[in-house]
Amino acid sequence: MTRATTGSPSPRGAAVGRGIGIGLMYGLWKPRVLGAWRVPASGPVILAVNHSHNIDGPMLMGTAPRPVHFLIKKEAFVGPLDPFLHGIGQLKVDRTTADRTAITRALGVLEEGGVLGIFPEGTRGEGDFASLRAGLAYFAVRSGAPILPVAVLGSTERRGRLISALPPLRSRVDVVFGEAFAAGDGSGRRTRKALDEATVRIQTRLTAHLDGARRFTGR
Repeated sequence: MTRATTGSPSPRGAAVGRGIGIGLMYGLWKPRVLGAWRVPASGPVILAVNHSHNIDGPMLMGTAPRPVHFLIKKEAFVGPLDPFLHGIGQLKVDRTTADRTAITRALGVLEEGGVLGIFPEGTRGEGDFASLRAGLAYFAVRSGAPILPVAVLGSTERRGRLISALPPLRSRVDVVFGEAFAAGDGSGRRTRKALDEATVRIQTRLTAHLDGARRFTGR
C-alpha cells in the first residue's frame, strides 16, 4: 500500500511542522526533554501522550527527535488552520464516529515507517490516562507498531483541580519519553476481547510511566 492509496500525509510536511514546533515551543516556553533517546531512530512507532494543556501536541512536535503526525479532532481544522494543519502533516479525525479515512491515513503513516501521535484519552482533561479509548489499542495491534508513552508536565499541573489550558509563558515544561512496548499479546488477534485486553495493558503501562515521570520531575 503506497501513500497515494492510503492518502497518508507527507513526511516532508511533518518535518516542516517539527521545525515550527521547535521555534515556537523553545521560544515561548522552556522545555526540558528527558529520555528522547528512547524514541526509535527509524521504523513505525506510536507516541501516546497525556493531554492536559492545549500546547501538548505542538510541544511534542517540537521536542520529539522525529517528525510526528498527530491525530487531531476535526474541530481544530477551522479557517486558515485547516490548510495549515494538513500542510504540516497532521491528521483530521471525527471523534463522534469510526472515521475510516482517518484510520486508513494513520495506518498509512505507520506502514511507511512514520511516527503517529495519539492522545489516548481522546480530549484534554486531567492528563492522567484515567480513561482510555480503544483507538490506541486498535492502531497498535493492527499495525504491530510499538507504543512509546510520553508525559508532558507543565508548571500548572495540579491533580484534582481544573488545569489551565496553557502553562505560563517562559515556564518550564517537562517532556518525558518512556520505554516502548508491544500492546498485543503476541497472538495477532484483533477481536473485541483482544483489543479490550490490550487497552488494559496499555493503560497500566501509560499510568506507570506518568507516575514515574511525576516522581522524577517533582510535578
